[in-house]
Amino acid sequence: MDTVHPARAAGLASQAAVRAKNKQQWLALFAPEACVEDPVGPSGFDPEGKGHHGAEGISAFWDMAIAKADSIEFHFHDSVACGNEACFLGFIRTLIGGMQIDAEGAFTYRVNDDGKIVALRAFWEVERAMSTAKPVA
Repeated sequence: MDTVHPARAAGLASQAAVRAKNKQQWLALFAPEACVEDPVGPSGFDPEGKGHHGAEGISAFWDMAIAKADSIEFHFHDSVACGNEACFLGFIRTLIGGMQIDAEGAFTYRVNDDGKIVALRAFWEVERAMSTAKPVA
């Protein structure tokens, strides 16, 4: 696996910032015109399914989705990088309010020529993830 690919590096840096719950470090990874779709399409995080755009929108997504979690773990078994994108395959485990939820899917990062994220797209199914919810001790 080529860990120096710019999109893979950006994806790994994004994951590290989320694990560390470091909002400023995470926001610094994005280009000004970036868009986050997590999940892709309409959801409770994005009722219209148009994504969270620019620094303000992405910051609001963090506050709504990431900041509320007790922890977020990334369990990826593979990643594929080509062009200016990387796709991570596996699941994300979120612990929130005494519950564990696993969202299995494909998670893509597209970067610009400066290595800044211009698109983070998370392909996972809300209903499928919620069916994994279980209490944790």
